[in-house]
Amino acid sequence: MNQTELLHLNFPHLRELKPFDSAHHATPWLSDLDAKYHRKLCDTVEQAVERCGLKNGMTISFHHAFREGDRVINSVVAKLAQMGFKNLTLASSSLMTCNDALIEHIESGVITRIYTSGMRGKLADAISHGLMDEPVQIHSHGGRVKLLQDGELNIDVAFLGVPCSDEFGNANGTHGKSCCGSLGYAMVDAHFARKVVLLTEELVPFPNMPASLVQDQVDYIVQVESVGDPAKISVGAARVTSNPRELMIARYAADVIEHSGYFVPGFSMQTGSGAAATACTRFMEEKMERSGVTASFALGGITGGLVDLHEKGLIGKLLDTQCFDGQAAASLARNPNHVEISTNVYANPGSKAASCDRLDVVILSALEIDVDFNVNVITGSDGVMRGASGGHCDVAAAANLTIVVAPLLRSRIPTVVKRVTTRLTPGESIDVLVTDHGIAVNPARPEIRERLVAAGLKIVDIEALYARAVSLTGMPKPIEFTDKIVGVVRYRDGSVIDTVRQVKE
Repeated sequence: MNQTELLHLNFPHLRELKPFDSAHHATPWLSDLDAKYHRKLCDTVEQAVERCGLKNGMTISFHHAFREGDRVINSVVAKLAQMGFKNLTLASSSLMTCNDALIEHIESGVITRIYTSGMRGKLADAISHGLMDEPVQIHSHGGRVKLLQDGELNIDVAFLGVPCSDEFGNANGTHGKSCCGSLGYAMVDAHFARKVVLLTEELVPFPNMPASLVQDQVDYIVQVESVGDPAKISVGAARVTSNPRELMIARYAADVIEHSGYFVPGFSMQTGSGAAATACTRFMEEKMERSGVTASFALGGITGGLVDLHEKGLIGKLLDTQCFDGQAAASLARNPNHVEISTNVYANPGSKAASCDRLDVVILSALEIDVDFNVNVITGSDGVMRGASGGHCDVAAAANLTIVVAPLLRSRIPTVVKRVTTRLTPGESIDVLVTDHGIAVNPARPEIRERLVAAGLKIVDIEALYARAVSLTGMPKPIEFTDKIVGVVRYRDGSVIDTVRQVKE
């Protein structure tokens, strides 16, 4: 009787223990020098898919760090279509106008369900008009992690595009020819996915450090010609503005911050991805230098403007879940106080601590805001989905002062409305609205209103802004919808805060 059999006899609860076989029984690749170093490398995406065991009905995921320059989502889904896959759930952190090619794969049944932060372009228009049988699940960045954490969303295979990786899967977005910067979204997928496939432009010597995605998270690696065009990161929603009206609103927002009571040494801030929100950064510089006030950190999607303030000593640290331009990506590569964080660390309400909980001030955008301060960033004035939840409701809920910036009118269409078409962020989370026709303060924050009035800022009631908008444009004609639900808007805790119905033809 061998030692294992004796154990089984004397200790019945140890019967699952197995006898030793050989040094490499559990790690056979160690007996083959080529397999030892190259076992993760695949010649093609098809080979990686086969090795992952992807089947019909499973869930695939992608990140959107390249934004409008992404070249992974469309190419991988097209390859899966060629391989005959059907009934897949697409769980991309967000979708852009560059993803219009997905329409044909929805029509053919390759993709039948979608989880995403948002969508734009022809894809969003087609879905808004009833393309899919099942409604799209629209989540925030923090809320996506919560859905993964709670087990509602389970990723079978994550396909993650990176500029460079070594043969073991240590990868980052700060080196290589197509630097996208922070891989904050991909870090979450690498953690939760059953299988992780890296698509990389360049294989570099081991160890590729610092590693945003780490070797113990990665199953397979495919070298491809291109994963994305970083020049297209800072277009669309993340564009830099020179529009005089947007710059004026940004200046007003900076004035609100200065006199809000939160502009004190060591304050923290986030400036969102909208043009006016991003532009506010440049007006904060003069105020910070003049007053001697510096920020402890800036959070979220990091822009070149925030990098400038950081390098001038006006911001202590940058906590970066997504780089919005090349300047931010270059800073992340060289600056130890520019720190990459995952969306779990950024904004997950179910994490043990989210960085957004430490925010003093955040500036956000809106497609619509109503007289109760509810915000819509999902649907346009025609009811078509054309925006993304992003971190909007995450940081609005967490920050001490949440400022929304928006023009009163866009192309003669009111931004301030009686009731938003689609509610994403509840009015209780919004403190101040800054428009080109005045500044409105939520009645729940009388102390903020008093400070801004005392500073001589143009404070008006939000009802007055609504009346002004209607007087300029007339009463908008109600949008007509069918009864079919095409989108489910999930609040950051997973609850349903609204739905999007199909636009009537």
